[in-house]
Amino acid sequence: MKLISAGETAANTNNISVEAGEDLVRIGEMAKKYGVTLRTLRFYEDKGLLNPQRDGSTRLYTRRDRARLKLILLGRKVGFSLRDVKQMMDLYDPTGSNTKQLRLALDKSEKQLARLQKQRALIDDAINELSGSMSAVRQMLTERTAPQASVAS
Repeated sequence: MKLISAGETAANTNNISVEAGEDLVRIGEMAKKYGVTLRTLRFYEDKGLLNPQRDGSTRLYTRRDRARLKLILLGRKVGFSLRDVKQMMDLYDPTGSNTKQLRLALDKSEKQLARLQKQRALIDDAINELSGSMSAVRQMLTERTAPQASVAS
């Protein structure tokens, strides 16, 4: 089986409408470029987050899909749910001011930042507790092994 690039596929396909000069990317290239699995891309498609074009059973991702995937991955990285990410992306209007989208994104971001700061405080406390415990254990080990070393001399 000969693999051809997304551009060649688009050039050889009459039933896919492509904006002039737009590069299409196949699912494998998309997964590799963004470090996700094929299953992840299909899952995002099932959830309505991505909408690749189709050439038979081949998924072809546009520049818009790539931008959406970057936003999905950023949202997931900072802890947003896929539902939150979808809500924010669905408000995008290429011809509008997008103030509603921006307000929602800011509101969700402020709430998520507060959650992350609370988690950080809890993690810092846990690290301090564990470090203190480890110091105590090291001290006990030192005390218990030092006398045996002097007795053996």
